[in-house]
Amino acid sequence: MAQVLLIAAVGAGFLLVRRWLRREQERVAADLRAAKEAMERQNMEGQNLEHAAPLEQDPATGVYRPKEPR
Repeated sequence: MAQVLLIAAVGAGFLLVRRWLRREQERVAADLRAAKEAMERQNMEGQNLEHAAPLEQDPATGVYRPKEPR
């Protein structure tokens, strides 16, 4: 009897993991779709690099931020 309960618990666990993976796949696909659409909109509008702010890397964090006027 214990084996049946163990098999049922493992099966329920697999179903929950499968459901979670499916949701994650849908979420990632939606993020990629939104990013692709944003890139297409940007390319259609044309890039105006005259208004782009120069970036500099923060040595402490490694993150690029707009360069502050000095």
